[in-house]
Amino acid sequence: MTTMIQSERRGDVLVLTLDRPERLNAAPPAMFVELRAALASLDGARAVLIAGAGRAFCSGADVGGGALGSEDPGNATFAALTESYNPTMAAIADLAVPVVSAVRGPAAGIGCSLALAADFCVASETAYFLQAFVNIGLVPDGGASWMLPRLIGKARASEMMLLGEKVPAAKALDWGMIHSVVADDVLDATAFALAERLAAGPTVAIGLMRRQIRSAYEGDYAAAMLQEAENQRTARGSADSMEGGIAFLQKRKAAFKGA
Repeated sequence: MTTMIQSERRGDVLVLTLDRPERLNAAPPAMFVELRAALASLDGARAVLIAGAGRAFCSGADVGGGALGSEDPGNATFAALTESYNPTMAAIADLAVPVVSAVRGPAAGIGCSLALAADFCVASETAYFLQAFVNIGLVPDGGASWMLPRLIGKARASEMMLLGEKVPAAKALDWGMIHSVVADDVLDATAFALAERLAAGPTVAIGLMRRQIRSAYEGDYAAAMLQEAENQRTARGSADSMEGGIAFLQKRKAAFKGA
């Protein structure tokens, strides 16, 4: 069986690389199934870095020979989304550890959704983000229609989705869609350094923050404050919280262990 995800543990960071460079890492459903399996096997990793091999992050879904060749392409596409792509996106959202994406070249379609699902998206100067579905008579998927208005507002999300034009890295940064833009030759090192920094943090608290941020998109003010209080109770009982308090009193840098 061909492996489409390269998995490498580097210290406390799990590095997952989409590995179909000859197809600009276009993602068939099986790739996202493999990605989800890799995410389910963190084995103590305290941060995840998702990157693409070669000159692209991910040029979109690859359903050639599947949905496109099906007698019922609509239902075939629905099955690919509900059984492969969407559960993987949900798995990323539900992770208890932070996620960084490193984007060079295209992040298109489902690749755009995957890149922006990370807590921090670091892009190279060659990167661009694209929702090209309108050009082929389709609609955004992979959570893009939920994610983009929240990241960049209705007007800019409409521009991306209804006009189907590339958003270069510099514009994506200006819009607040991504974390940073760096030179292509330092992308990998910069993204890994950020993932490594996150992995050295208080893992319990960071995992709870991820959930708070996601919940705040959907809930009201009172619900957000209640969840904060509940999460603070959990975080306050962690070993990292105790270490943080002691380090503060001793005026030294905390040595978090992720517990």
